[in-house]
Amino acid sequence: MLAIRMQRNGRAHLPMYRIVVQEAQRHPLSGRVVAEVGNYNPATKRLVLDKEMVEKYLKNGAQPSSRVAFLLEKNGVKLPDWYKKRPAKKGVAKHADKLRKNQPKEEAAEA
Repeated sequence: MLAIRMQRNGRAHLPMYRIVVQEAQRHPLSGRVVAEVGNYNPATKRLVLDKEMVEKYLKNGAQPSSRVAFLLEKNGVKLPDWYKKRPAKKGVAKHADKLRKNQPKEEAAEA
């Protein structure tokens, strides 16, 4: 099975990502890439994408990672019907009763 994922390159504290198609069982840094379909710079939010190649691999069953799927949707690439979005995480405070907004309000008017 093929996966469309991001492969990190760049330098320390300045990442850049190549968007690659590779076998799902391989580690992203293994170097064995089927095709490079784009790149992404998170510092400038610049995404360069070969939409035809991406759609071709999606049509043939390549599974995009969640982050790549988000970038593809944002850039106007239609994801297949079989792709299921991951549910959004809900932030839950561990000790909600200790938060300042949940404390009883003290009398502000002290004469």
